[in-house]
Amino acid sequence: MKLKIAYQGVPGAYSHIASMRVYPGQEYLPCDTFEKAMDLVQSGTADLAMIPVENSNAGRVSDVHFLLPQTGLHIIGEFFLRVEHQLLGLRDARLEDIKTASSHPQALAQCSEFLKQHFIVPMARIDTAKSCQDVVDFQDKSKAAVASKLAGEIYGLKVLAANIENTANNTTRFLIMSKETAIPKYDGGEYITSFIFKAKNIPAALYKALGGFATNGINLTKLESYLLNGKFVSAQFYVEIEAHPEQQSFRNAMEELRFFSESVHVLGTYAADRYRYI
Repeated sequence: MKLKIAYQGVPGAYSHIASMRVYPGQEYLPCDTFEKAMDLVQSGTADLAMIPVENSNAGRVSDVHFLLPQTGLHIIGEFFLRVEHQLLGLRDARLEDIKTASSHPQALAQCSEFLKQHFIVPMARIDTAKSCQDVVDFQDKSKAAVASKLAGEIYGLKVLAANIENTANNTTRFLIMSKETAIPKYDGGEYITSFIFKAKNIPAALYKALGGFATNGINLTKLESYLLNGKFVSAQFYVEIEAHPEQQSFRNAMEELRFFSESVHVLGTYAADRYRYI
């Protein structure tokens, strides 16, 4: 039986491409929003969700980290996708014709230098591949989309300019979400553990909560804060560490974290993608 992989976007979106790379030959379920993709997994309609969380050029994808603790899903893997953006237009269009280009805000940010150089006005859209449908619908030679080569093939558009991203190593990181936890057995390899915590409202609580990772020799690869309930005095922190629950150093550090925290929610432990160490 094929796995059902939910992703935000339409066929040809980068999340669709990531799903096919990690799980080739499976069934892929397009969704309008990240929340919908996660809901399909929570309800059992889909087995997994492929969710982009950050880009090497444009930074983190907004809203995703807010959704993670609410869904009850577990992170079981990560994948880094090299993203190559194409400027796509109608078959009879030329680069000189293009006045506007639509795409997801992340993609537009990743191609900002090219668009500025060619005096093309960026137009934010909900999805990269969805922007291709806009070009087809309008039948206007002055309109283009920024999307993948696959999206251009699906919608019958022409590549007016290839690989227009700002940096040659433009890469998006995806998290693979599951309803069931799937912690791999520790084999001495590299693992990432993701969790969210809220520090106690006392002086130096954050410093003390994280101190256990330093004293136990555990590397923090990510630390981000998020306001809770619209209040500026209450924040939670999203953290990623290079450690596995079977390591004694992990257990020692987490014990200290919990002592100085109001709550700790572990989202998952998963093998580190080898791209991290290239």
